Amino acid sequence: MNANFNKTGLLFLLALSFSNTVFAQRMICKNGTTSFFSETPMENISALNKQITSLIDIPTKAIAVKMQMSDFDFPNKLMQEHFNENYMESEKFPTAVFSGKINENIDFTKPGNYPITATGQLIMHGVKQERTLKGNLIITPEKLALDCSFDVKLADHKIDIPTIVIAKIAENVNVKSHFEYLNSGK
Repeated sequence: MNANFNKTGLLFLLALSFSNTVFAQRMICKNGTTSFFSETPMENISALNKQITSLIDIPTKAIAVKMQMSDFDFPNKLMQEHFNENYMESEKFPTAVFSGKINENIDFTKPGNYPITATGQLIMHGVKQERTLKGNLIITPEKLALDCSFDVKLADHKIDIPTIVIAKIAENVNVKSHFEYLNSGK
């Protein structure tokens, strides 16, 4: 019985070690935030989405971000309705996705603040666009965090703005994202 316990205990420890290694290879964020801001002389428009999912695969440096467009929350509910129905057509194009690869070689075991770029495809409103996005990767013993800021030109994603409201919506919208990924020890 003691020999069986030792074999079982050893198998359990090996399985536990393997699961920690696998977890450490893929860092997941399930509640990232993305906000956008559109500034014009007529009106400023802003919204926040707190339900963004992101994944970093450390060995391949692959990064992916996915969000539901209807999860953006606006201070003005009429703006939210117009955003989903008229501009983003959220029923037809429910998600926005970035899928790419981190260009820099980062030692994810070394704490620090690392400026990075990721090159890949941004798919929004059903239109794919090759993009290189800049960000800042913060590595601490407790977590991995990523901040990113970039502009989206609405015309690049075939997001039409009716001429009646063209003065109220900027052609370029500033997007900011923040993600916190769990380290393998947590």
